[in-house]
Amino acid sequence: MALRQLSLLIMLFSLGVDATVFTLQNKCRDIIWPGILTGAGRPQLIDDGIELKPGKAISITAPKGWSGRFWGRHGCTFDSSGSGTCITGDCEGKLKCGGVGGTPPASLAEFTLDSQEGDFYDVSLVDGYNLPVSIFPTGGSGVCKAVTCRFDLNRNCPSGLEMRNQSHIVGCKSACMAFNKPEFCCTGDFNSPQKCQPTGYSKVFKASCPQVYSYAYDDATSTFTCQGADYLIRFC
Repeated sequence: MALRQLSLLIMLFSLGVDATVFTLQNKCRDIIWPGILTGAGRPQLIDDGIELKPGKAISITAPKGWSGRFWGRHGCTFDSSGSGTCITGDCEGKLKCGGVGGTPPASLAEFTLDSQEGDFYDVSLVDGYNLPVSIFPTGGSGVCKAVTCRFDLNRNCPSGLEMRNQSHIVGCKSACMAFNKPEFCCTGDFNSPQKCQPTGYSKVFKASCPQVYSYAYDDATSTFTCQGADYLIRFC
């Protein structure tokens, strides 16, 4: 019996050591509903239907090797069955996204944990922008840079990219979403880093938030690494 208990304790300790804690923090003035999309073949972190009030935070544990993305939904209304809509970041009208990605435009915090080089993480505006989002590694080793996008791009959204709710700009689309052209989407004849270059639209995103992915091949200045860290994801 003692040996079985010891084995169980060792197993639980190992899970704790290998796990990564994500803390989602709402610094916005309004309630947000964080969305989580797990990479293919990876376990869902939680039964996500989180309502996060201003100033509040929630911590979520991810297992070794997890990959996925987080985003903030805002302007949401749901009925008692969990059906409804969000002004931005909506996942098919559901309170619990359940493996469904957010409808662009949405600012993304993306992670791939426990690769040979450690964890990879980035803030991406490839799917457009809806809320400021930042990533702060804690307790890790290596470079472990904070990645921030605090600027409100909705106030500086290029003409033609605005997403409006009535008369208010609530999101800023990517040029790919707005115009669906290969040179903006890095598809077809533009499906390589050499042929798909920054555009005037992506340069506006990059100037506002220099650390973010502003288009599909923005790897060199937008991917960051850390080993053995936990992560604070701050909205606004």
